Amino acid sequence: MTTWKSFLLRIGDKSPEYGTSSDFKDHIETCSGVLRRELEHYSNDILAFLIQCAEQLPHKIPLYGTLVGLMNLDNEDFGRKLVESTQINFQDALYSGNCNRIRILMRFLTVMMCSKVLQPSSLAVTFETLLSSAATTIDEEKGNPSWQARADFYIACILSCLPWGGAELVEQVPEELERVMVGIEAYLSIRKHNSEAGLSFFEDDDDSEKANNDKDFLEDLWGRIQDLSSNGWKLDSVPRPHLSFEAQLVAGKSHELAAISCPDQPDPPSSTSSISYGKQKHDAELRYPQRIRRLNIFPASKTEDIQPIDRFVMEEYLLDVLRKECASFMAGLPVPFRYEYIMAETIFSQLLMLPEPPFKPTYYTLVIIDLCKALPGAFPAVIAGAVRALFEKIADLDMECRTRLILWFSHHLSNFQFIWHWEEWAYVLDLPKWAPQRVFVQEVLEREVRLSYWDKIKQSVDNAPGLEELLPPKGGPNFEFRAEEGSEKSGLSADLKNLVKGRATAREMILWIEENIFPVHGLEITLKVVVQTLLDIGSKSFTHLITVLERYGQVIAKLCPDQDRQLLLITEIASYWKNNDK
Repeated sequence: MTTWKSFLLRIGDKSPEYGTSSDFKDHIETCSGVLRRELEHYSNDILAFLIQCAEQLPHKIPLYGTLVGLMNLDNEDFGRKLVESTQINFQDALYSGNCNRIRILMRFLTVMMCSKVLQPSSLAVTFETLLSSAATTIDEEKGNPSWQARADFYIACILSCLPWGGAELVEQVPEELERVMVGIEAYLSIRKHNSEAGLSFFEDDDDSEKANNDKDFLEDLWGRIQDLSSNGWKLDSVPRPHLSFEAQLVAGKSHELAAISCPDQPDPPSSTSSISYGKQKHDAELRYPQRIRRLNIFPASKTEDIQPIDRFVMEEYLLDVLRKECASFMAGLPVPFRYEYIMAETIFSQLLMLPEPPFKPTYYTLVIIDLCKALPGAFPAVIAGAVRALFEKIADLDMECRTRLILWFSHHLSNFQFIWHWEEWAYVLDLPKWAPQRVFVQEVLEREVRLSYWDKIKQSVDNAPGLEELLPPKGGPNFEFRAEEGSEKSGLSADLKNLVKGRATAREMILWIEENIFPVHGLEITLKVVVQTLLDIGSKSFTHLITVLERYGQVIAKLCPDQDRQLLLITEIASYWKNNDK
């Protein structure tokens, strides 16, 4: 990789490029020096790669914004081109409806404003453009309220930028910021509250949780931003490296951002029926989905020292990097407090999100496994605590969420030698067979058997011996031709086994079958003897089975050349394994 690219990618990380230093200021100065030397030869490449880094590593945007500010001091043309390129990408994202890109590029523009690269009034105009589009959308006469999801998204984008740039905006353009805030408050007063009852994780939340959930996501975010404003825009979760260079950056030229335009809203439904309205509303929510539905697993005491706005920023970080192969990034976010509990809740909120998770459930399994390995002293215990807390509330958990939790937990344990403190849950044996906690344990054990084998899972519950009762029946082959039966068919099967032991070739076995079994017993008995015998030889292990099939697959192919005979083959295989639920 080109050296300057390595410096851009690794900025803020513990990496060889930056030696032993973990100080953001040192990293920015070092990277700035490297880029200055390369700018004459690779200006366009550096510009494109810098924007790409901001989009792909958004938790480092404050570092990239400060870096751009320093480069803008020496090369105003580079700063102007970067603002223009970011504006073009942002405009493309608006028209294509790329939610992640819109939100991240808005954050990048905000941080460039903090580093004196972008005029604050330009950023305020961008906010007002989005706000105007949102207000028009939900207007009963001029707009199309069924597309409120997009309007809400635009407002959420504005609000989500303020932790990164609110302090600078209130200092430099207080009237413009106040106008935006008043406009958002007016928008919130006329939009429809979003009820998430049908998409909640738990069927019956207790009163305290219901009180917390009275606000929908946008109303909750607005409250957090108001608290941040009242607190003088001070928060711990957003690094502000530009302040270390403030005396230098103030001399830089701030560039204007070209006007952006929002896409036109779709025409309102031609019919006034609730079905037409509901269809458009559904389409809008698919295009502009809500970013997170919070899942409160742990008691508030676990995160009580973290301010509400810091929790929001942490969720933004985690969801940003959760889109990537990201355990190392998630484990090393630029915040001064521990956040393992928020990280666990955020991941589970995505895994259990209704109607479906943003990614396939297996992805979250891999992320959790990687985080347990990256943070062995902290994260495994947090995950174990999350499982116990969810298990306590399993009766209230939505059925789809229960199924996902069962599949995740069994898969997770399969990567950690199936070790769990099963004795803690041994009491489920005293519960009715239909009790959710008992069903959960039983289904997890059944899944584990499918992922391993019965004896292994039996061994894993030895510390809670009664739970063996919840294991599925110990499956085994249904071999019909045991030697002790003494029948002619059993003798043929024994002779066939001897051929295998004697390493007969596939051709020799075919000739033997055609001479000794087929003429006397016909196709069905021949197929039964051959298939059952070969499967029985291979049943000792997966390796045995593969070896037998590789050596004598031609025999089966000779006996089953067409679809009708292949159906008989499948029936015979099913008969051999009928006692096994795999």
